[in-house]
Amino acid sequence: MLLKEALQALRIRSEGIFVDATYGNGGHAREILVRLGSHGRLLVLDRDPRAVTAARHEHSDDSRVTAVHAPFSKLKEVVQTYGLIDRVDGILFDLGVSSLQLDDPQRGFSFQTDGPLDMRMDTTSGITAAKWLRSVSEDRLCEVIRTYGEERYARRIARAIVVERQRTSLDTTAQLARVISQAVPTREHGKHPSTRTFQAIRIYINRELEELGTVLSQTLSLLHPGGRLVVISFHSLEDRRVKRFMRDASRGDPFPPELPVPTRELGPKVRLVGRAVRPSMAEVSRNPRARSAVLRVAERLTHGQA
Repeated sequence: MLLKEALQALRIRSEGIFVDATYGNGGHAREILVRLGSHGRLLVLDRDPRAVTAARHEHSDDSRVTAVHAPFSKLKEVVQTYGLIDRVDGILFDLGVSSLQLDDPQRGFSFQTDGPLDMRMDTTSGITAAKWLRSVSEDRLCEVIRTYGEERYARRIARAIVVERQRTSLDTTAQLARVISQAVPTREHGKHPSTRTFQAIRIYINRELEELGTVLSQTLSLLHPGGRLVVISFHSLEDRRVKRFMRDASRGDPFPPELPVPTRELGPKVRLVGRAVRPSMAEVSRNPRARSAVLRVAERLTHGQA
């Protein structure tokens, strides 16, 4: 999604060093490698062990590629391990769940096909959605659904889930989707009633917003001056955090606006590159999942540059 736009934003140079912090299906990584020369380097991360295994298999003969199993909150630690601090030309984040995960019923991310209610991006650690739903309080569940799913019927849904789990175990995506559908009194045009609740539970289980908040501040010490941070978000909660981070980093130190302090003395760390980019109608028609994608770009500044 937004492949051409992301590649343009990264300004890939032949001998550069780049990081794909969310390998997923590998689409962005493949196109980056096409543009890298023999001395270029690509570091890829993913918290999903299957994605990392696939990356290592596909690029086993390519010395330019290093694939690491890690959440992107560990990005600075990984980059430091390979001696690349302040040397990276571009970092790409393609947030949210990948098509590889969404299309596999065994992962439990989709309400459209039945499967175990897992929802973990990293299947080697953490609690499954099914296990969490068996013990969470109604109030906490309501809070998660309302906060992370922006669901107006959060209370109805949370109560219905709690009632249902007293009657039977909630172990599959089809069971959960049925409970949600019965609890929601109205329908949004073109949107399944389970969409927001599945999103909310997934975000909570994987601590996605906490991960994002942790890694954004790390990127500034990894990029060298002129390096680009490129982020593709898929829902408003992510995009708000990305937008706020980039805006604050571009403004520098928070002096009171009435003080006559020159911009260069505020110490801005990045400059914003263009406006937010959204997919074209043609891309959305080819891939409806792209409809909510938003791409934002920031460029690391040289110290004292404004």
